[in-house]
Amino acid sequence: MTNSDSISCAKPTVYFDGGCPLCRAEIQAYQRMDGAENLRWLDLTRATEAELGPGLRLDQAMARMHVRRADGSLAQGAAAFAEIWLALPRWRWLGRLVGQRWMLPLADVAYGVFLKLRPLWRRSRSI
Repeated sequence: MTNSDSISCAKPTVYFDGGCPLCRAEIQAYQRMDGAENLRWLDLTRATEAELGPGLRLDQAMARMHVRRADGSLAQGAAAFAEIWLALPRWRWLGRLVGQRWMLPLADVAYGVFLKLRPLWRRSRSI
């Protein structure tokens, strides 16, 4: 097996903020679904820089959703969610829809709104 073969056989990695109650609940719901075993789930509150791999820093990963595809490339924001949904048979239709070139910018705007509200959920957990 060549090095490129081993990269292509790797599972996509989902980087998520385990310190955000809403984020954690959503990821836990995904993890219970068929297809979840085809993804690697990495809680950023417990991750080291080395676990992030090339081209991704912890502060970047915490700022918005990232998925490292099996080929090693990174998807972020709505594109990362599309990657997750494509791996889950029940949600594959949504992954295909959101992944469309015309839909991705709209989905990223919606995700941007969520990102502005997310600190409120993180703060409420620490109170």
